Amino acid sequence: MIAFGKFNTLTVSNIQGHEVIFDGGENGEIRLADKNLAESCRIGQQHPVFVFIDGNQQIQASLITPKAQVDEVAWLKVVSLSHAGAFLDWGLPKDLLVPFSEQKTKMVEGRYYLVRLFLDESNRIAASMLLEDFIQEQVYYLKEGQAVDLIIADETELGVKAIINHQYWGLLYKNEIFQPLEKGQKIPGFIKHVRPDNKVDLILTQDKYTQQVNSAATKILSALQKQAGYIALTDKSPPEQIYQNFGISKKIFKQAIGGLYKERKILIEANGIRLVEK
Repeated sequence: MIAFGKFNTLTVSNIQGHEVIFDGGENGEIRLADKNLAESCRIGQQHPVFVFIDGNQQIQASLITPKAQVDEVAWLKVVSLSHAGAFLDWGLPKDLLVPFSEQKTKMVEGRYYLVRLFLDESNRIAASMLLEDFIQEQVYYLKEGQAVDLIIADETELGVKAIINHQYWGLLYKNEIFQPLEKGQKIPGFIKHVRPDNKVDLILTQDKYTQQVNSAATKILSALQKQAGYIALTDKSPPEQIYQNFGISKKIFKQAIGGLYKERKILIEANGIRLVEK
């Protein structure tokens, strides 16, 4: 099935002069919009192509990589205005529309805006400034210490809001930001803390202690897998015994097994820790 507004790997089924035709399966023939790139295609070749529906309701493919795909957030420049809305430069020849209904404030030509790409009721690609309609406040399937991709958004009294993996809101606190940040900037970061309400605190760099805990957790899991899923150590074991087995302090050991327990990867029993069977 074709995913509109995203990259799909399609096979060239026919070439007629400068017209390249891809096999779109149940969607039929899909023509290459970039006729100037036709020479790079051969019948039978597979190509990753960006698939979209044009203004004539025809399915088209492009070898050009746009600045964002559907379901992604991007920092894009308004290049023109019309009776339909504002048009953004997103890297393809035909500019991207932000309808008036999707504008939080009146957009100004020449300025950049943070927008999210979506498919309208006709499966055509459009963009929206109304990020709150798409980005979730509460996170799922993310854990503390996990590396994530961030897009910097607005400043708040507490710090700077950022979009996590194009899906969730997170917060970078002022006293933990040690570099200049600009709206729309893409930057790697980490999940610092998932609060009880499933909202997220972020951090741009992991401290050494967190790295040690994460490394210890990986080491403990590996040891459990090699030792039939059980190790006779707990958070009450002597520090010397813990160090002898893992080369880490008791404090780091306790933090590591505590995290693994919260993730339901281990059980903490009276005399040891046990790997949870999947």
